[in-house]
Amino acid sequence: MMAMKMICCKEIDDYLEYYHKAPNVFNNERKLLIENIVIPTLSRDDIFFDESTYRKCIKFVERWYYPLFPYQKFLYAFVFMYKDDVPVFRTFIILEGRGNGKDGFIVPLLHFLTTQYYGVENYNIDIVATSEGQANDTFDVAYSVLDKNENIMKKYFYWNKEYFVNKITRSRFRFNTSNAATKDGKKSGLVLFNEYHAYLTDKNIKVYQGGLGKVKHGRIFIITSNGDVRGGPLDELLDSCTKILQTGDNKLRYFPFLCKMDDLTEVDNPELWEKANPSLPYLPELYDAIMIDYLEQKERPSKRSEFLSKRMNIPQERDDLVVTSWENILKASYSDVKNKVPRLIVRKEKQPAIIGIDFASLRDFASVGILTKDGNEFCWRQKTVICSSNKFFKDIKFPFENAGQKGFEDFVIVDTPSIDEKIIVNWALSYFNDYDIKKIILDNYRYQLIKKTFEESNVSVETKENKDGLIRMIRYPASIAAIVAPKLEVLFERGQLNIGDSAIMRWSINNTCLRTKKDGNMYFEKVEEKLRKNDPFMAMICALSGEELLVENIEYVYV
Repeated sequence: MMAMKMICCKEIDDYLEYYHKAPNVFNNERKLLIENIVIPTLSRDDIFFDESTYRKCIKFVERWYYPLFPYQKFLYAFVFMYKDDVPVFRTFIILEGRGNGKDGFIVPLLHFLTTQYYGVENYNIDIVATSEGQANDTFDVAYSVLDKNENIMKKYFYWNKEYFVNKITRSRFRFNTSNAATKDGKKSGLVLFNEYHAYLTDKNIKVYQGGLGKVKHGRIFIITSNGDVRGGPLDELLDSCTKILQTGDNKLRYFPFLCKMDDLTEVDNPELWEKANPSLPYLPELYDAIMIDYLEQKERPSKRSEFLSKRMNIPQERDDLVVTSWENILKASYSDVKNKVPRLIVRKEKQPAIIGIDFASLRDFASVGILTKDGNEFCWRQKTVICSSNKFFKDIKFPFENAGQKGFEDFVIVDTPSIDEKIIVNWALSYFNDYDIKKIILDNYRYQLIKKTFEESNVSVETKENKDGLIRMIRYPASIAAIVAPKLEVLFERGQLNIGDSAIMRWSINNTCLRTKKDGNMYFEKVEEKLRKNDPFMAMICALSGEELLVENIEYVYV
């Protein structure tokens, strides 16, 4: 028996009616939102829907900005629901494809919340983005309305190109970049995180969230499309949203409005694009833009990844763009991916092992690791040294500030002009204490430098005359992919590669693509040359090239 509806709102009812008439254009997440969050909320008798303020908001927005779409009015309604004068939903997560008017949806609402019609004094609103340009673009939506209607607006607002203030409520609306170092102590009523997919860590996010709680009706809005950062705050947030939507257990008070395609097969059906693009029925120009992008990615495969991520909200690595899927990378890290249980190693005394080294540049990254085998499972653990003197260091797309935390314990950053090769060699030598080292394998970059340092510690070199020497140089690095890639693919697909809980290793794998030359030969390459490094991965590849040496010592007795 369906529970009695206690909250009535025409705009909500209209949207629910559309859902029942056209369920085929609602993705699974929005269906779960309606069934497990919206309908139960409307049936509660302990919630106050401030319809009067909601109506004022709609009137304000449509007078000064533009008419709202039905789904936008639906979303606005849940902002004005309270239990004991506390918002029922504290965090709104809006995931939509690019071009759906996310700024046009959120800015008018936030503008209204600064006014006397909302009536909360000092309800400061902070727009946060990873770049000043992005934050400024969002702010400019409000700035242009103020400027265009200056004669009326100047009675109620003071503004410049960085913020505006309501003269009656003293509520401030301002934009920020995500520089956490200077943002402690804010007293925000609401924080908007724009294009959340671009965040590598939650460090800056936490700083802004920490400013909430000092003003009534604290709220967070997150508006974003998807992107190419995997394992970051957006992926974690979407995991949490999925659990809430599936169970209805919403102690976090999230309102996840997630618009995405349900699977890849739907991408070729324009009638289903509304799943990721709820504004599509109301914006003919959006349909035209998506169709052009769709046709382009058909002709130019290099555009497909961005199209799927930004327009369809289903990130999908191209087969020739990354060595394996993100799901396979997570499987290599965790025995239980859902609960993030790390894969462990069973230690054996003097276990056969191969050391792999990648040291291409003195002022960049250098990695060394140990490869062992346990049955059918290959186990890899590594260490990486990073030179902060690299001119691109601050732009590299990895959260170095997490160093030392769980999952970020296998790299060090040195503030020196270059990387001392002795760091790598000493790390390698430390493995000799616990393992039976069969080979130390590296390519020809920096080989002479590394070889000399090893020889100073009496480590021998493999030559034609001395095949038992430990240090092996890969003379033709370009050939290594043909040797290792087929084996690596099997290991990933069967879950037989164990890299442990290593964020830098996951990042490194995801930064590597496998390409094929015109002559049919394969080779590994960075997805992005300067900012997405793959040294830890390439060190593992060096070690895997000698995997046939990982044979347990067996004594045969002939009778």
